Amino acid sequence: MKSEIKTFNSAKEAPYDAICDKLAHIIDMNLNYTESKIWHAHPVWFINGNPIVGYGKLKRGLRLMFWSGQSFEEPNLKATGTFKASEITYNTVDQIDAEDIKHWLKKAEDIQWDYKNIIKRKGKLERLD
Repeated sequence: MKSEIKTFNSAKEAPYDAICDKLAHIIDMNLNYTESKIWHAHPVWFINGNPIVGYGKLKRGLRLMFWSGQSFEEPNLKATGTFKASEITYNTVDQIDAEDIKHWLKKAEDIQWDYKNIIKRKGKLERLD
């Protein structure tokens, strides 16, 4: 795990620090070839410059977000925002199902919308092959 992500995680109060650590570990183990960094104040993982998955603390809990998640057609992921993103929220470490996340990460590799070029396309998303 990158030091800037460790710093982000450790700055969260319990139990959210432990939730962040577990999510980062699962993501790093399953997307180990991706780039990760703090982006817009949250840890985010990218494939070829395209955001894939990230997390951040909201009032209602710790949100794990998949940028192309609406295309996964997964009942435990809820649509968020105006594009193709979906999310799940955690308030305890016990709520995290590592197998679900591994499954979603595999879909995140296979199903991507081109967020990297959304500004160039004036807000229009295109599916990547």
